[in-house]
Amino acid sequence: MKRLLRSAHAQTIPPFRALKAEFGDRPFSLLDVGCGNHQPTKTKRYFPNCAYHGVDITPAYNNDEADMAAMERFWEMDLTRLELDEIPDAYFDALVMNHVIEHLANGDRVLAGLTPKLRRGGIIYVEFPGPRSLGLPSLPGTLNFHDDPSHVRLFTAGEIAKILESNGCTILAAGTRRVWARVAATPLVMAYHRLRRGTFLGGALWDLTGFAEFVLARRSELAIA
Repeated sequence: MKRLLRSAHAQTIPPFRALKAEFGDRPFSLLDVGCGNHQPTKTKRYFPNCAYHGVDITPAYNNDEADMAAMERFWEMDLTRLELDEIPDAYFDALVMNHVIEHLANGDRVLAGLTPKLRRGGIIYVEFPGPRSLGLPSLPGTLNFHDDPSHVRLFTAGEIAKILESNGCTILAAGTRRVWARVAATPLVMAYHRLRRGTFLGGALWDLTGFAEFVLARRSELAIA
C-alpha cells in the first residue's frame, strides 16, 4: 500500500511523473541540475534504485547530511561559467532542470552544454516560469515572474524546444504545466496555507494559473557524444 501511495503521489510531481513513465522501478542514473530543497532525499524516496547525481552553486541550499549522503556525486559549480567538463558526457539516463534556467542569464548556453551529458536515448525534463507568469498577481512563494529577484531571464517552451532540437534531441512533450490533480486540490491547499501560514503561497496556484511551462525531450540515438 505504501508503495502504491508513493507511486500515485509521484504522478503529481511533474519531473517525477516523467521519470516514472520512462523508468518505472528500474535502476537509472540521474543528473539533477539545481538539487537544493532536499531534492536528493525526495527523489530517492520515490526512486530508490536511482543513482542520483547533483549539480548546484552551493551544497548548502536547504540540504542536509542525509541529502549529501543520498548522492552518488555532487558537483559544486557556477553553471554560468560554462565549465562543465568535470561532468561526464554521455553518462546519464535522465537529466532534470526544474526551475533553474530562469536564474541563469545565459541559460540557453548552459542547457546546450548540459545536453551532451545524456546518453543516447536518455530523457531531459526542463521546467520554468512561462510568459503567462508576467501577468499574474504577486504572492509569497512566487506567482509573478518578478516575485523572485533572482529570476533574470524569461524563456518559452518553444525557445527551449529549439535549443534541445539543435543539440540532438527529439521533443516528446512541451507546453503549459498542468497537473489536474493539483488543480482540483487548489482550494484545499490554499485553505491549508491560510491556516498554517496565515497567507496564501503562490506555488499552490501554479497549475491552476498556468504559471510554468515545460519541455520533455529524448536525446537522439544518432546524437554524437
